[in-house]
Amino acid sequence: MHAFNKYPNPSVAIDLVVFGYREGKLNLLLLNRKEAPFQHSWTLPGAFLQMEELFQDTCHRILRTKLGLERFYLEQLYSFDALDRDPRGRALSVSYYALINPASYTTTAGAMANDVQWFPTEDLPPLGFDHASIVSVALKRLRAKILYHPVGFELLEEAFTLPELHQLYEAVLGVSIDRRNFRRKILESGYIIATGQKRTGAKNRHPDIYQFNKAITPHQFHLNIS
Repeated sequence: MHAFNKYPNPSVAIDLVVFGYREGKLNLLLLNRKEAPFQHSWTLPGAFLQMEELFQDTCHRILRTKLGLERFYLEQLYSFDALDRDPRGRALSVSYYALINPASYTTTAGAMANDVQWFPTEDLPPLGFDHASIVSVALKRLRAKILYHPVGFELLEEAFTLPELHQLYEAVLGVSIDRRNFRRKILESGYIIATGQKRTGAKNRHPDIYQFNKAITPHQFHLNIS
């Protein structure tokens, strides 16, 4: 018998915090559980790590089987080890978070879910397990990261206006941002590039259209909007 088998081992779960920006608000993708515990409750999509899997393998299995999504960028967030976090027994959670544009993806509830839906982060339903704590940590990470990493690459459409980018930052940070100050600093950052085109259809206004500067690297980007 292997020495490890002499000792009880906790289970390891992988939980995904999938953020999306839609209808001017930061949203979170949640799963309605079909089985106990927390049957018919909303939770983060997750699964237990299998013996033959790496963490990333479990992440992509969750995306494929529970959400109907293909691979996209995921970043490890944090580990959660409260003794009572899962009523089924001792279980650790290694959480990941992702940023996606919901308009570019179609979600489908897998066999173990009643439903999959987007919810505004400011109006989330009660969450099972310790998932409210996981979401809280993920929001803090995202709000810090948006100031030093060009996360808009994943959240917005390819082409956008400055008012649309301003609205994204307000939605993620949860604060009002002075428009003139934001415009000046975002243009100085080199984060975005003017396309030379204008948005048509807006009454009395034809704002310039921009694209993200894909050549900029994370270490070159820092936005101080205070």
